[in-house]
Amino acid sequence: MRISFDLDDTLFVAEEDGFKLEPELKFPLNRIYKERLRAGTVRLMQQLRALGCEIWVYTTSFRSPLYIRSLFRCYGIRIDGIVNGARHEKEVQADHAEPMPSKYPAHYRIDLHVDDDKSVLANGQYYGFRVFQIGPPDDAWAEKIIQTVRKKIRK
Repeated sequence: MRISFDLDDTLFVAEEDGFKLEPELKFPLNRIYKERLRAGTVRLMQQLRALGCEIWVYTTSFRSPLYIRSLFRCYGIRIDGIVNGARHEKEVQADHAEPMPSKYPAHYRIDLHVDDDKSVLANGQYYGFRVFQIGPPDDAWAEKIIQTVRKKIRK
C-alpha cells in the first residue's frame, strides 16, 4: 500500500498552535532543518513500514526532494517517493488547459493521502482518490491512520 503525507500543517506543525512535537534534532541539524514533526510521526512511519507500506510525501511546497528526504532521514524515516510543487506542475498539470487539483495522488498510484486541507478532501471525493483528513491537535491521530490502513489492507 502506498501512502502519502502532506507536509505543512500535517506533519510539519508548530508548538504554538497547540501541537506536541517530536524531539528537536541535535545541533547543527536543528539549524538546517527548522521544521518540526508532529509527535507520533516517527512511530507511525515505523508501523506503516512494518505493515509493508510505501511512504511518500506529496506537498504543494517547492522544497527540494533532497531537502525533504534528508530531513526525514535525520529522524530515521525512509521516504520512497516525493511529489513537490514543481513535480506536480510538470507531471499532473502538464498540458491540461483546465486547472487540475492542487494534489492528485491517483496519478502516482497512491492508495491513501493524509492532509489537513478540506479542499484536498473535497477534491478526493470529486476526482476519486482516498484522503484521510487530519485535523487540529489530536493525540490519537497516528492510531486513526493505522486503523484506516489496516482496514484497507484487510479488504
